[in-house]
Amino acid sequence: MYQFIAQKLAQHRPRLLTAELQTPAAVLLAITDDKDNPQVILTRRAKHMPTHKGQIAFPGGKAEHDDADLIATALREAHEEVALQPDSVKVVGQMGQVLSRQGFLVTPVVGVVPASVVSQLVPDLGELDRIFTVPLSFFIDTNPVMDALPIVAGVKQVPSFYYDEYRIWGMTAFILAEFVNLVYDARIDLYGHPVTQPKDV
Repeated sequence: MYQFIAQKLAQHRPRLLTAELQTPAAVLLAITDDKDNPQVILTRRAKHMPTHKGQIAFPGGKAEHDDADLIATALREAHEEVALQPDSVKVVGQMGQVLSRQGFLVTPVVGVVPASVVSQLVPDLGELDRIFTVPLSFFIDTNPVMDALPIVAGVKQVPSFYYDEYRIWGMTAFILAEFVNLVYDARIDLYGHPVTQPKDV
């Protein structure tokens, strides 16, 4: 799993954005190393949070002064939010940066983790109310609902993935779509003209 993703990302030049007034942040797109059915680790933000309440997200958050770099930010936040040990993560690379509507310049960090760590994860109930996994194959094979949401320059729409009771949309869905497009040639159209308006903004 690691080698396969690494080969794909080695040929990829992540999108770098310039936004002086944005706060640097990072998220961890963590994928389990189960060869037959790798899983993506996701969280649900607690209802009491001031931003992104109830939304599905990757572990992550804003950079701190003590972080060596944005990879360190993603690993620290994942440890704080879901108790994922940093030494359990084999960092593969980065995806393109995204500007969030809350003022964050977000760098997605891709990492591979042992499947066994999933049962050991514990949510920080101050920020999250749930940790769950979704098979990576779901994002590769699903034809998502597309919503008008110009999240980065040139992008006119983002997907919404519906998995069980969860709606995975916005920045999280966009990052997942870019990832499966790049690594698995999923061909989710992010640059076409949207046909629906976002259901929640």
